[in-house]
Amino acid sequence: MRASGAAFGILVCLCLVVPARAIFFGWVPFASQQSAWTLDSVLKQLDAHAADFQSLTADLERTKVTVVVNDKSTESGQIWVRRDGKMRIELTQPDPRTILRDGDFFYLYNPKIHRVEEYNLGKKKSVVDQFLLLGFGTSGSSLKESYDISLQGEETLDNRKVLHLELLPKTDEVRKQLSKIELWLDESTWLPVQQQFFETGSGDYFIIHYRNVNRNVRISDNEFKPHWPRGTTRVQPQG
Repeated sequence: MRASGAAFGILVCLCLVVPARAIFFGWVPFASQQSAWTLDSVLKQLDAHAADFQSLTADLERTKVTVVVNDKSTESGQIWVRRDGKMRIELTQPDPRTILRDGDFFYLYNPKIHRVEEYNLGKKKSVVDQFLLLGFGTSGSSLKESYDISLQGEETLDNRKVLHLELLPKTDEVRKQLSKIELWLDESTWLPVQQQFFETGSGDYFIIHYRNVNRNVRISDNEFKPHWPRGTTRVQPQG
């Protein structure tokens, strides 16, 4: 089943953060510091490091904040990403779940109910990848094609020097889902330490925080195969 407009909205929300209960991890940004970085120099660094990017593994925490009721919920797990666009997220706390991207296909597996949702991304592939793969080997030139970018400054996060970028989507299709994205890049690896996605209209937002990031490690093809236990129900949700 191809991802229609309605399904695309579901995909954006689910592949970014599948809401769950837990606690907020308590990140508070330091004030931006004066630095010699300019937006052009940052984008050039991204271009240079994109050519070298092959893969990434990391621990992650995903927090959803519902502004109107000041509700925060977090889940955690691990992520594997490869240059060829393959991605796997294993959420382990508080509820297990698998999010898998394999080529044009996207899967959401819930072991508690023995069910996997399958989507054919179709023409939505490049748009969905703006969220799924943002910052993982993304070049500065490709960011400029998709977003109006501003450099917010140099900050400290997890005792690392990071550069804080604000991204405003250029296309109506993306703006219907997200009003802006904020991205914190580690100056030593040029990979994300944190991403923040603001939903259009509600003001609610998602924060994805990465730790123990390993760049260019070997990841087997088998990690990205849609292997599910016997008895799993496969469904193709209608848009």
